[in-house]
Amino acid sequence: MKHISLMGATGSIGTQTLDVIKQHPEEFRLAAFSVGKNIELARKIIAEFQPELVSLAEKNSADMLKAEFPGITFTYGQHGLTEVAVYHRSTVVVNAVLGSVGLEPTLQAIEEKKTIAIANKETLVTAGHLVMEAAKSNGVSLLPVDSEHSAIFQALQGEREKNIERLIITASGGSFRNKSRDELKNVSVTEALNHPNWAMGAKITIDSASMMNKGLEVIEAHWLFSLPYEKIDVLLHDESIIHSMVEFHDSSVIAQLGTPDMRVPIQYALTYPDRLPLHSSNRLNLAEIGKLHFKEMDFERFHCLKLAYEAGKVGGTMPTVLNAANEAAVAAFLEDKISFLQIEDLIESALEKHNPIYHPNLAEIQEIDAETRGLVNSLL
Repeated sequence: MKHISLMGATGSIGTQTLDVIKQHPEEFRLAAFSVGKNIELARKIIAEFQPELVSLAEKNSADMLKAEFPGITFTYGQHGLTEVAVYHRSTVVVNAVLGSVGLEPTLQAIEEKKTIAIANKETLVTAGHLVMEAAKSNGVSLLPVDSEHSAIFQALQGEREKNIERLIITASGGSFRNKSRDELKNVSVTEALNHPNWAMGAKITIDSASMMNKGLEVIEAHWLFSLPYEKIDVLLHDESIIHSMVEFHDSSVIAQLGTPDMRVPIQYALTYPDRLPLHSSNRLNLAEIGKLHFKEMDFERFHCLKLAYEAGKVGGTMPTVLNAANEAAVAAFLEDKISFLQIEDLIESALEKHNPIYHPNLAEIQEIDAETRGLVNSLL
């Protein structure tokens, strides 16, 4: 029985993680979880899973639920998130929160030698060197939950790192993959949120449309698989059937395929190195699909991906700025304060104004993160 701490239980990854736990009650138990402000869903999760510790965003919410569920410990805020991550009964921490808020709790969980199932891109993007160093020194496994990184991780099982020629990360192209840059000038929030293949949260869906999501994944892959950016490629693939590929120096390519269902990589991270049945997932029928389509990536069309590669190659605090500026800009777009293409303009402006610090500590990362958000908001 694996006891699980779930950070971000009410988001897309969080709810699908709960579905996996529910399908295998003999294998998994939800020991602790965190939520933001979705009190109604939190209440349902508590009633169904009977966890021991729950963290909410605000104290009044925690106090309210404590009165309803007196046998459960409640906490709140950033400190509460960390309490969930380091909960003594948990052996696996699923980081499914949105944004860089997940960084410090993850580092604390690594220090407590928890296995980390990571779905939070920003943790590795903003502080990949700190996370990987901590994981190595503590002997902690960092298991990818993103479908692309899980695909690479699966393709590498039994292989030697020295034989890798390159990683090929696939990208659906998002909501606007068939639109030109001129056509993007007046797209709406509603149009941006209409992803052709995946059901995801608002922020990640916008990132998919801008291709920043893939840029963050490239930076993640750099840290997870210890490869230079020159050996990480992105390929447009409309159907999202091939989730990613690994090419080896003998020209062999190993790909991981499956229907678009995030419960598959979530469950693999929870069961690794074993596998369990996932009866609710649709089986892949290639004869029914008939054809798979691929296109070379156009970095001028998808400018955010270009910015991500550039920031990653510079390193230091540049990816921190990239991520913070993107989060602030996407939030502004979702509130109809800026146009879709202004997202990349604000990110580029923040990157141009920044003088990177190399090998920053946690305090420096947090300070630059806050400064970047302030800068972007001042430019709105």
